[in-house]
Amino acid sequence: MWRCLFARGDLLEKWSKEQFDVLLTDPMTMCGDLLAQKLNLPFIISLRFSFGSALERLCGQLPTPPSYVPGVGLGYTDQMDFLQRVKNILFQFTQDVLFTLVSVTQWDSLFTEVMGKPTTLCDTMGKADIWLIRTYWDFEYPRPFLPNFKFVGGLHCKPAKPLPKELEKFVQSSGDDGIVVFSLGSMVKNLTKERANTIASALGQIPQKVLWRYPGEKPDTLAPNTRLYDWIPQNDLLGHPKTKAFITHGGTNGLYEAIYHGVPMVGLPLFADQPDNIIHMKTKGAAVMLDINKMESKDLREALIDVINNPMYKESIMRLSRIHHDQPMKPLDQAVFWIEFVMRNKGAKHLRVEAHNLTWYQYHCLDVAAFLLSITAVVMFIFVKTCSWVICKCLRRTTTKNKIE
Repeated sequence: MWRCLFARGDLLEKWSKEQFDVLLTDPMTMCGDLLAQKLNLPFIISLRFSFGSALERLCGQLPTPPSYVPGVGLGYTDQMDFLQRVKNILFQFTQDVLFTLVSVTQWDSLFTEVMGKPTTLCDTMGKADIWLIRTYWDFEYPRPFLPNFKFVGGLHCKPAKPLPKELEKFVQSSGDDGIVVFSLGSMVKNLTKERANTIASALGQIPQKVLWRYPGEKPDTLAPNTRLYDWIPQNDLLGHPKTKAFITHGGTNGLYEAIYHGVPMVGLPLFADQPDNIIHMKTKGAAVMLDINKMESKDLREALIDVINNPMYKESIMRLSRIHHDQPMKPLDQAVFWIEFVMRNKGAKHLRVEAHNLTWYQYHCLDVAAFLLSITAVVMFIFVKTCSWVICKCLRRTTTKNKIE
């Protein structure tokens, strides 16, 4: 697809004449950075994470000390024991090697072909002016970041709007028990009959009313307290005062809506970054995590009862919500500011660290270490030789003296 795009000289020329100010790209869709360089535009990357954070680490030069920055997918926190640190180092190293191999075999030849000179994925991606990371310190563990990395988690969040009349009527019918909002995201269209019945059975055993976004076949065990919807106004429901809990797959958007409105979660992660997202929330005391493929009805029922009735979960999510709202600028305003900043200044190269221009051995000071070791070796050699010479001379004198005597 990208080869076809870059083969369209007429289209590239047309875009070049449009005189755009900036290009905004998500690295999960490759080659946006190549297009920016072809059009001679500054560009901004927007992402949650990509390739297990290898891209940010290798191409963005973001420091990720393995002693306290866990690799995405391991399920560790920033407090790792010795064995976990060993696994984390090996995990990051393996990720970096695999990422390098994939980029060399799949992307670097394309990048070189398009640019007309030897170019790599990291060469082009590393030229990004700003990296907009769609998380914040309400979610992240504390770690180093660079001047051109801006954390804008929850930029899509907004206050809840009134619900449609029929939906509001069902929500109000819950009384003091309140409601549970349930969504596995837009990508899950169906579940196996067994899984759907397991979930529906658990939902029928709680006193709350449940609004379940599920376009699949109606489960046989669906109870009167649960209604199925092809679509729900998720943000507005999470912001409703009667919402007690949110059952989620752990997508970043839904997770941040729950943080924004202060709703504790039961996580049923499916793939990609979802297990890592839920682990973050579990570690911070705001969620219970279950395996959707192995859980029984009683597991989901007990998790919901715990999250709804144990005040610890509500207190934890409200603490995260206060952190999220206590910022100098709203996340969306900050994202807009940095996009406009790049447009006004024709880029933000002054925020890029010099690490982009260093080789891997210069970055890790291996050349300096080799030089210092060489000097130390020479000094030690001279010292040993001198000591040997002095000792030999003393021995000769002693031997000669003994012979004379």
